[in-house]
Amino acid sequence: MTRMQGKAAIVTGAASGIGRATAILFAREGARVLLTDLDPAGEAVADSIRGEGGEVHFLRHDVSDEASWTTAIRRALEAFGRLDVLVNNAGISFAKPLGETTLAEWRQLMAVNLDGVFLGTREAVRAMRGSGGGAIINVSSASGLVGSPTASAYCASKGGVRLFTKAVALEVAGDGIRVNSIHPGGVRTPIWAKADFWPGLVAQSGSEDAAFQALAGAAPLGRLAEPEEIAEAILYLASDASKFMTGSELVIDGGYTAR
Repeated sequence: MTRMQGKAAIVTGAASGIGRATAILFAREGARVLLTDLDPAGEAVADSIRGEGGEVHFLRHDVSDEASWTTAIRRALEAFGRLDVLVNNAGISFAKPLGETTLAEWRQLMAVNLDGVFLGTREAVRAMRGSGGGAIINVSSASGLVGSPTASAYCASKGGVRLFTKAVALEVAGDGIRVNSIHPGGVRTPIWAKADFWPGLVAQSGSEDAAFQALAGAAPLGRLAEPEEIAEAILYLASDASKFMTGSELVIDGGYTAR
């Protein structure tokens, strides 16, 4: 398993869910990885990867903060000597009717989901130009392709990630830097437990498993994705297997947007 052999990567939002699964998979495939997250639980993920023989570091990192990105890029270059891959995975979400959404909530979501991707991509491009190119994978969403009621802010942020990715891909193609977006549908991750509606859905469904099954009904395949399935797609975009892909959007949603 050497699809990432010799590559140095940063994965944001790596303390749980898709980011955690991606960092683990990258390391197993031979990459050296800097895991970042605001959640200190990322250190436990790094320890687990080290236990399997992987070369990893963990950094507490606020993706919405410009200075924090400077630190993250510097840390990767100091540790690995180069940067080949960036996975902009960190993100937040909330579900709320438009009329009840405050400007502060809107701005916080945009700061993480869109500003974070802008800052990370900008800084990674600067670093990758110095080492002959690389791959950037921006984690958008199926909600960046189609609308979802009570999720206007989230859809706006993820739709922004989609077109930002395409524009940057055109700009940096001549530098050997590939930039693609990935669009998961529902994924079984801890982010659901942070949603305002989650306690009510669990109570109505009778258990967490039943609540997840209720969410799965939106996908024609009849289930939620596992984080590891999304990580495999990210690995493809990060590896040389996709070396003729840039500006693309890879949709992994169980058929949700095929309707």
